Amino acid sequence: MAKAQDKEAKAEAKKARRQASRERYKQLWQAFQMQRKEDKRLIPYMAGLFVLIVAVFVVLGLIFGSVWLLLPLGIVLGLLAAFILFGRRVQRTVYTKAEGQAGAAGWALGNMRGQWRVKQAVSGNAHLDAVHRVIGKPGVILVGEGSPTRVKTLLAQEKKKVARVVGDTPIYEIVVGNDDGLVPLSKLEKHINKLPRNIDSKRIDALEGRLAALGGRNQQGPGMPKGPVPGNAKVRGMQRTARRRG
Repeated sequence: MAKAQDKEAKAEAKKARRQASRERYKQLWQAFQMQRKEDKRLIPYMAGLFVLIVAVFVVLGLIFGSVWLLLPLGIVLGLLAAFILFGRRVQRTVYTKAEGQAGAAGWALGNMRGQWRVKQAVSGNAHLDAVHRVIGKPGVILVGEGSPTRVKTLLAQEKKKVARVVGDTPIYEIVVGNDDGLVPLSKLEKHINKLPRNIDSKRIDALEGRLAALGGRNQQGPGMPKGPVPGNAKVRGMQRTARRRG
């Protein structure tokens, strides 16, 4: 009986993996179709990069007398390079559309790769300015989005609260925007990844616990969006909601 149940469980797990794989391919194909319609240069660039890499390996094969050995490698690397190019152009399109929208920075932080502890909208106001908190090996990173003048005030207030419980842990402040001294949304993840590593994983866990308790005592930004909010009408509607909650 136990063996039969184990066999059935393995079959179900295999079926689930296949279904998940089909879903991923479906989502990838949908993303490609959407990007292709908006980005007319996508297919020419992908094809050109693929052909260039394959041509390089063919030439190397002719030089070293091993075309049929290097050609498959060139095809694989050409497909990989074209796929990477596709991913980067999709990412650029997504960030371009999200640029300047309320909640865009929080959304970008939530999609960062790596072991980052992100808490969106730890403070905010009725104008949908917000401060997001990130805990990682650099320490505590406070990321503000919205009007730079108002955001700097929010950042100063949040930094003062955080400093009470994190001791000598470094606290970094970032304001997202396109003006001088600000960090563009598309470069936010890269900017954070370049920060120095100051603490280890155990310290990160301890900080997360302390700051979680701090977050329970402080009022979070009212009505803050969990992702980019397109359109002025939606922003005005959320502002009205925020004022009612505030």
